[in-house]
Amino acid sequence: MKKLLLTTFGLLAFTASAFADITVTDVKGRTVTVPTVPERIVLSFYYEDYLAIVGPNALDKVVALSLSTWRDWRPNQFAAYEKALPNLVSIPDVGNTEDNTFSIEKVIAAKPDLLILAAWSYDALGEGIKQIEAAGIPIVTLDYNAQTVEKHVASTLALGKLMGTEDRAEKLAKNYEDAMADIHNRIQKAGPTDKKVYVELAQKGPGEVGNSYGDTMWGALIDGLGGHNIAKGQIGNWGPLSPEYVLAQKPDLIFLGGSEWLNKPQSVPVGFGADAALTRERMKAYLARPGWSDLPAVKSGEVFAIYHGGARTLSDFVYAQYIAKQLYPHAFKDIDPAKNIADYYDKWLPIKADGVFVLPYEAGGQ
Repeated sequence: MKKLLLTTFGLLAFTASAFADITVTDVKGRTVTVPTVPERIVLSFYYEDYLAIVGPNALDKVVALSLSTWRDWRPNQFAAYEKALPNLVSIPDVGNTEDNTFSIEKVIAAKPDLLILAAWSYDALGEGIKQIEAAGIPIVTLDYNAQTVEKHVASTLALGKLMGTEDRAEKLAKNYEDAMADIHNRIQKAGPTDKKVYVELAQKGPGEVGNSYGDTMWGALIDGLGGHNIAKGQIGNWGPLSPEYVLAQKPDLIFLGGSEWLNKPQSVPVGFGADAALTRERMKAYLARPGWSDLPAVKSGEVFAIYHGGARTLSDFVYAQYIAKQLYPHAFKDIDPAKNIADYYDKWLPIKADGVFVLPYEAGGQ
């Protein structure tokens, strides 16, 4: 009888555990509860982070997604995933908050067990959130845009717990924490830098000034690395700086954020499928801007292309390494960011990092 009771209690405990709710606190401090591991996901952003955290067969659970912010912003990256994950092309599009095409009706029609939103998309939806929640759809917000270790880790662990892949999530979070801790340990030993840094989104060609970044993305990353971001205090999240201001600030380092944009014939191509020769050719046009030949960064050959799609991801520690390597060359002489990005993709994602992700304008640069 005693054995029978123990067995019965054990089965009851197992059953209760198996059907217990899964509850997390997301990056906006919201309590998110799902009854079981979700099997139907609507994914609005942070595509690669979702794939890395959830692991093999992650895309099989996606019943709808925001298509254009992946396919149109990162077409070569998207094409690589199409080849590796053929069912990607058949997933319905729900639109996106960036261009106000996000359809709450399509989200509800997809009958998801979970909607994954970037924090900025959650904010953009405003009262629409209530409509989604009224339909009984749980929402988890993630925030890699803030470029803080805390929010990267919190986003990763929350999603991993909800999706039943806590082990992967914990390893990814630790990988990120360890990499960033190593960067900051090296910086602390190197001592402060007085280098001024200018980042520009090199999307529209040299004739039009692209966005720089104040408190988020590249701006937050540079600030955390001890560099002096010339956009800080001039703009909030992002926006262009005046050409006169850039010239007056005399930046020591210039990073041109490039990507794989469609129909941008003067943009600096960086990322999947990019060719170093073409990347440098497009960079050269930026360096020919009025007054740029007198900038310290241009005179000393400290101009670099960096993959804009690499910011706000779990792999962005690699870009932090690259920026830090230019700020503190001696402290990071043994670090190879280009190899590290390839290694990250090999370990965590179903595609290879084939292309150019970081590149000095001068071929002999770091």
